[in-house]
Amino acid sequence: MQIKNRVHNGVMYVLLCGELDEHSATYTRLTLDEMFSSEKFNKIVIDLSELVFMDSTGIGVLIGRYKRMKDKDIPIYIANPSKHAEKIFKMTGLYDIMPKIV
Repeated sequence: MQIKNRVHNGVMYVLLCGELDEHSATYTRLTLDEMFSSEKFNKIVIDLSELVFMDSTGIGVLIGRYKRMKDKDIPIYIANPSKHAEKIFKMTGLYDIMPKIV
């Protein structure tokens, strides 16, 4: 798993590359928490265009980050989901809490 980020005009853009599963969950969780606590921003956009696989552990990581940011009134949006991620987000209803943006 590779995680890249940048902040532009108050928006943190995060690119997840690789697989978000039980093997990468701890690294992903810790890295996102560090990114989310070190910058000033008012919205997060997570780009999933390079995410090739995600399982239930990965879903848990994203939901956990959503809950942390919700407490700070910072919304999370999903951009460019792969076909695999799109299917998971639709099946689980995750778009209800982390809307897809174009």
